[in-house]
Amino acid sequence: MISIKSPREIELMKHAGHINYLTHEELKKHLKPGITTAELDKIAYAFITKNDCTPSCLNYEGFPKSICISINDEVVHGIPGKRKLKNHDVVSIDFGVKYKGYHSDAARTYIIGNASQEIEDLVKNTEEALYQGLSKIKAGAKIGDISHAIETYAHNHGLSVVEELVGHGVGTNLHEEPDVPNYGAENKGIILKEGMTIAVEPMLNLGRKEICYTDQDDWVIVTEDGYPSAHFEHTVLVTKDGYVILTGE
Repeated sequence: MISIKSPREIELMKHAGHINYLTHEELKKHLKPGITTAELDKIAYAFITKNDCTPSCLNYEGFPKSICISINDEVVHGIPGKRKLKNHDVVSIDFGVKYKGYHSDAARTYIIGNASQEIEDLVKNTEEALYQGLSKIKAGAKIGDISHAIETYAHNHGLSVVEELVGHGVGTNLHEEPDVPNYGAENKGIILKEGMTIAVEPMLNLGRKEICYTDQDDWVIVTEDGYPSAHFEHTVLVTKDGYVILTGE
């Protein structure tokens, strides 16, 4: 069931989104070669809880950490641990923040140190694909309008779209209806209504679109060909004439 948020609910989600934004900004300060992903997870947990919120991902369906950190060919759900960041790494950080029962969800991808132009373009164009999708949002538009805009931009810039993983509704649950795919046809799918809150999150690959699970666990998803992937996400509110980013400043 798709929920339309009340003004009170929207205010709570705005606060959850603001703390999400601030947590990402705090983590960005610490992204350098040598830091472990576990250290970043601890920084995020301390910052989120200090601000009277809770990490949405911690223990979500058994996920053991507060944030997902996915590196290079890891698409999503990387589990923080002893791994140290290195120069040239492509690092995606994805997490949710809950405030008084309401969630926000956002992801960013960073390059540690220097990288090739090809990698820089992957990250830049994945972020731009997100905003291409967001530009289609307003009451009366359809989910497919978002999906088509993301897919078109990705393919025009030589990137492939992960099809098994999609955006989603957000609210009292981290993942709610409707699904928001990153590929599809215009004027198809559910009609967007004022007051809906959704997370749009393109996951784009430098190589082929196929993905698989790692051998170590049932969480980490990697590109099948070993090429790097990038991921950007915002939680947004659908308005009469457009959208408001809830996980922004």
